[in-house]
Parts: sequence; C-alpha cells; structure tokens
Amino acid sequence: MLKIKLAFKNILGAGLRTWLNAIVLSIVFVAIIFMNGIIQGMNNSATKNMKETIYGGGQYWHKNYDPYDPLTIEESHARPPRELQKLIQKDLAEPIMITRGTLYPQGRITNILIKGIDSEQDILNMPMNKLSTNTDYIPAIIGTRMAETTDLKKNDIVTLRWRDKDGTFDAADVKIVHIMNTLVPAVDQGQIWVPYSNLQDMTGTENHSTIIVTKKGFEPQVKQAGEWEFKSLDFLLKDLEQMRTVQFISYSFMYLLLLILALLAVFDTQVLAIFHRKREIGMLIALGMEKQQVISLFTIEGALQAVLSLIIGAIYGTPLLIYTANQGIALPESTSDFGLAISSTLYPIFGWKIIAGSAVFLLIAVTVVSYFPARRISDFDPQAVLAGRE
Repeated sequence: MLKIKLAFKNILGAGLRTWLNAIVLSIVFVAIIFMNGIIQGMNNSATKNMKETIYGGGQYWHKNYDPYDPLTIEESHARPPRELQKLIQKDLAEPIMITRGTLYPQGRITNILIKGIDSEQDILNMPMNKLSTNTDYIPAIIGTRMAETTDLKKNDIVTLRWRDKDGTFDAADVKIVHIMNTLVPAVDQGQIWVPYSNLQDMTGTENHSTIIVTKKGFEPQVKQAGEWEFKSLDFLLKDLEQMRTVQFISYSFMYLLLLILALLAVFDTQVLAIFHRKREIGMLIALGMEKQQVISLFTIEGALQAVLSLIIGAIYGTPLLIYTANQGIALPESTSDFGLAISSTLYPIFGWKIIAGSAVFLLIAVTVVSYFPARRISDFDPQAVLAGRE
C-alpha cells in the first residue's frame, strides 16, 4: 500500500508529463472501443437486414442450385416434396422460383435473373404486394440499383426474354409496377421480380421452386427432403462471417499502430524519469529498499498512469459513446455500392465485453512497457549514484 501511495504521489508530481501521457492513452482507449463498436454495429445491421429480406429462418435449396454458378440455375428447380408443401401451406415457408432471362431496356441487352414470388407473402421484408397491381402486362418489381443500371422507371414497359422447361425461348413485355428501395444488394442487382404464378406459366412448370425460404425463428424438423437440403443461417451468413474476420484483422493493425504510438510515449517517459531520478533511486536503495522493490515502484507508476487514462477516457468517452449509440452515424449513399447490406444510419454497439477487454488490455500493455525501462535499476550502484559518478 505504501508503494502505491508513493507511486501516486510521484506521478502527480510529474505534472504536465503525466497528464499528457494519460490523455494520449485515453484517446487510444476510446478510439479502440469506438472502432470496435462500429464494426459490431455494421455486422449486426447487415445480419439483421439479410435475415429479414432474403434468408428468413434459413432456406431449403434444390440440390442443383448454386448461387455462384448461373449455368446451374435452369436445372435447379423442382416441385417441393410433401413435407415442404405442408410448410408452405401453413405459411411457415415461401417458395421462390429462379431462372435466367434477358432484359431489353432501350434496346440494350441485359442478362438478369428472373425471380418469382407470391405477391401475398409476408415472410420476407420486401414490398411484393405491389405485384398484385392490375395491368395488361406481366407486373414486375426491380430495385433501385437495377433501375439505375437499366435506366428504367416506374410504369416503364420493357421486353423480357426467357427459356421454358423445354429450352424454347419466349418473350413478353413486362411493366415495372414498383421500384423498391432495399438495403440488400442480393435482392436487387441484376434481377427482376415477377409473380410466382406468372413465372410458372412462363416456364411451363407447375409449383416448381428453386429455393424455399422459411419463417424467422423456424426450427427444421427435416433437413433433407428428397432433392432439397436445408441451409442454416450459419451457412447462409458464412460470407458475412468471413468478412467480419477480415475486418477484425484489418482493424487490429490500426489498433496496434495507435497503441504502439501511445506506449512509445509511456516508454520514453519512464526512461526519462529514471534518468532524472537517479539520486532518488540511489537514496531509496541506500535507505534499505531492495532494487526489486524500486523496480516495482516504477512499474506501479506506469500502471497508475493507465488507470488515470481510463478515468479520463470514461469522463469524456461515456457521453460521446452514449450519444453515438442513440443517434447513430449517417453513412453516405455510396456505401451500398460496396455490397454492404447496412442501414443508412449506423448504430454502433458498445458491449461491456468490448469496454472491459479494451481496458484490461490497455492496463496490461502499459504495465509491461513500464516494467522494461525500470529493469535498468537493477544495474545501479547506489554509492556511485549518490557520489555523482553514475
């Protein structure tokens, strides 16, 4: 306890040097928490939007379906087995038919995916009720990204070509009845949505589906049903999890750089303090204090600087983080161009694990950095120091 009191008195006696170090460390502390909160907020926003818009509680895929291989699309549909039809009838699942097509906006050729879905579905958070609009043409919905790419607007008539189950090409005019503003590029870019029944007639199939989306919170009793296999949210969100890992690694380098700069200041301060306080160190050793105790005294001083920085960081960081978490951070519209399914306003998440982990990590790092310069004290000769020969 005596060493802690003495160490506290010493760091306060250092004056401006102590406060500058503490402020720099506090900035690093708050910055690490802030960046972690942004990453967590982005991931949670993307996960939530993907679940609500396209993944639901998981999906059943036809065995031939591969979203990364468009050549498999036309061979990856079939009539769902009885087990899955029961889920559809109970409104626990929603079938989606997918086939390849070609759109001709303003005479240009655009290869797309045609997706058929029931206009009365309520599992996915998409405005598919607009497909029930009365029109002489096949009603269709596109997203804002698709509208920008094709230069199509609401109520435009455009020619759509596809191939039926026998491989015969056919074409018809479709009317853009709605342009949806969605956060999820996976339901927007390069695709057009039409009523499920219309797509069945267009392809010459009956009750065929490519994927079946289950309701949020659905727990599958059957994971393999004939040609269909259940894909859990862990599988569907695997790409997002991998991106999260890459983000963590990328930001870790930034954390490390900030921390190194702050710790360098602490290290230099400790080295300078030991140089200027040689006579004090020599006096303490001459009065009977063991060298190891003097080393621990300087180490405690460094640790107390870390504690002081945490207190300072809490004073200005707490209101800042609370305000940011409640008000959010407005993101530029161009963010969606990177394929991120995040809301226009990002709400960081500052969990206690992030805060406590950052505080403990900073405290340990500063303590370790303070210890290494203090080890030089073990080489001191107190008589030589007091005599001014060292």
